[in-house]
Amino acid sequence: MARIAGVNIPTGKRVPIALTYIHGIGPSIANQIVTALNIDPARRINQLSDEEVLAIREYIDGNLSVEGDLRREVQMNVKRMMDIGSYRGLRHRRGLPVRGQRTHTNARTRKGPAKAIAGKKK
Repeated sequence: MARIAGVNIPTGKRVPIALTYIHGIGPSIANQIVTALNIDPARRINQLSDEEVLAIREYIDGNLSVEGDLRREVQMNVKRMMDIGSYRGLRHRRGLPVRGQRTHTNARTRKGPAKAIAGKKK
């Protein structure tokens, strides 16, 4: 099992698909990595040599912000928004949707389970 950026990569999957298991690498960036290193996208992780896995690891370390660093950066951005009191920061602080979604109905993921209101039923 290959280990890249602190993540165990599934060995039976194609290289671009397996790279998306790393937080911060999506399909398009995974394809960029594969083309930059001249690796055939149809190959599987278990078919790669140690040098190719090392090249992928070095490319990611040198060019991308992934996993813990990326999570920390996003967390610091949210904290900064909350500290300066921006609208988005207030929405984060209150646990409401941040990107303009409606909250009259829906938004249960951010708001949590519905709370019953006493005396509402007639």
